[in-house]
Amino acid sequence: MKIGILGTEIVAKTLAGKLSALGHAVALGTRDVAATLARSKPDLVGGPPVRTWLEAHPQVKLVTLTEAAAHGELVISALAGTAAVEGVQRAGAAQLAGKILIDVTNPLDFSAGFPPALTVANTDSLGEQLQRALPDTRVVKTLNTVNAFLMIEPGRLGGGDHTMFVAGNDAAAKATVSALLRDGFGWTDVIDLGDITMARGTEMWLPLWVRLYGALGTGMFNLKIVR
Repeated sequence: MKIGILGTEIVAKTLAGKLSALGHAVALGTRDVAATLARSKPDLVGGPPVRTWLEAHPQVKLVTLTEAAAHGELVISALAGTAAVEGVQRAGAAQLAGKILIDVTNPLDFSAGFPPALTVANTDSLGEQLQRALPDTRVVKTLNTVNAFLMIEPGRLGGGDHTMFVAGNDAAAKATVSALLRDGFGWTDVIDLGDITMARGTEMWLPLWVRLYGALGTGMFNLKIVR
């Protein structure tokens, strides 16, 4: 499958590496290809800059946001939460029309330092904002409740015995995404929460998530729904 990923930071690179290893044709999208390739600083968790990462993953292409959206039969938004709506609009509603957009982002605002605040909560969510910005796109919220490493390899924690959620308005899109989570990434417990308004719940888990991260000193944890 052709997959476009909007973003170039740790989440985007981690997803791209896994999906490429699974045999998918992956394109990473950025606002300015030349500027992205010119960066020399490590990413937020100390990983290599994009240009170095691409040398180790030559099968992954770096293109503009619009080109990544056009490339993908399925597209993933891995942009920063504060830039996600503008980023998908820049990618282009026409390029994303009719496609599944997997939204893994969280509306985190670090402008006042750590811990971050949510830019939207309670009566709206970033997932809903993306769906309103792209009415002809099938937005599915998932993977935003764990760190990048658990997204693609849940077995690294508790043998994979923990839970992932999906939310979205289109049942067929959620079924496709759930199959990717199970068959591609190894998630064994995937719960369909309902329509895209249910993204409010998974996004509002993040204030507790970041505080647990501070208390535990690691992001390698997750929820398990016992039922």
